Amino acid sequence: MPNMTFTTAEIAKHLDGEVLGDATATLTGFAHATSAKPGDLTFAENEDYFALAEQSAATAIIADNRFKSAKKILIRVPNARIAFAKAMALFFPEKKFTAGIHPTAVIAASAKVDATAHLGPHCVVGERVCIGARAVLQAGTCVGDNSKLGDDVNLFPNVTIYPETEIGRGVRIHAGTVVGSDGFGYVQDGGVHRKVPQIGNVIIGDDVEIGANVTIDRGALGPTVIGKGTKIDNLVQIAHNVEIGEGSLIISQVGISGSCKFGKYVILAGQAGFAGHLKIGDHVTVSAQSGVMTDIPDGEKWLGSPAQPDKQAKRQYIAIQHLPELLKRVAELEKKLGGKSES
Repeated sequence: MPNMTFTTAEIAKHLDGEVLGDATATLTGFAHATSAKPGDLTFAENEDYFALAEQSAATAIIADNRFKSAKKILIRVPNARIAFAKAMALFFPEKKFTAGIHPTAVIAASAKVDATAHLGPHCVVGERVCIGARAVLQAGTCVGDNSKLGDDVNLFPNVTIYPETEIGRGVRIHAGTVVGSDGFGYVQDGGVHRKVPQIGNVIIGDDVEIGANVTIDRGALGPTVIGKGTKIDNLVQIAHNVEIGEGSLIISQVGISGSCKFGKYVILAGQAGFAGHLKIGDHVTVSAQSGVMTDIPDGEKWLGSPAQPDKQAKRQYIAIQHLPELLKRVAELEKKLGGKSES
């Protein structure tokens, strides 16, 4: 890890913030308040964290504009969490890859690889593949025939890209992920499950990040589409011909059946599942472990299995909590009436 050193004034300028205290103080690291030492920068996004940061050994604190301190240098910003992300990128920059092709890489003669790209050990690049400027293929990555990778793509070790895949600028795909595998398409033919050829592809928009061990199936006919700016967590399954709108967040272990269409800026929480051919609107939020079986209009929040609008589901959960008491009261009433209902 490189040794990164900044003054508080330099950090404040980068964060569009202001320094309250010594603007020339030197910062050599970034740490949580519980482990910070002199020279470290830390951050606080609420009163509890701010109190902890003031008691720490950190030299300076990133905090929202409402905070003041007589103990620490403050770098005050409009939004501490956004500033935290920007500061972390300064102190812990990503590894830079030098241009070039490792001698163990296997590159088809018809492939076009930009001179500024980096291809690591044991990469395999198929026929007529196009790889853009500053793209990175880390060790063991395989890119199938006729695929296109935009500028500044970063494929982590052992990523598999099936043929015909299109990947936009600045996309990051983490280790073990498979893009373009066959969709799960079969028809019953007598006693045999006959495979339906999957001849579509996958199109991934700019600035998408895909976690480790994700699977995204190619379309049966036409593409599976991941909209620009979408972020996908680890261990997600996206089936054939699914369309995800731009700016969406898909959390770990979500499973999406074929031909579902999602709008922009949807949030799908962990382990949510979706039946096939659903239409999910813009700005929809689906809570963790929900089972979605019907379309959802724009802007709604759903939860439960089967999933339903959150207010309706919460009322039902509250009612269920009262069931033991209600059953007891019914039994007492039956006893008073001198009999017991068949139910």
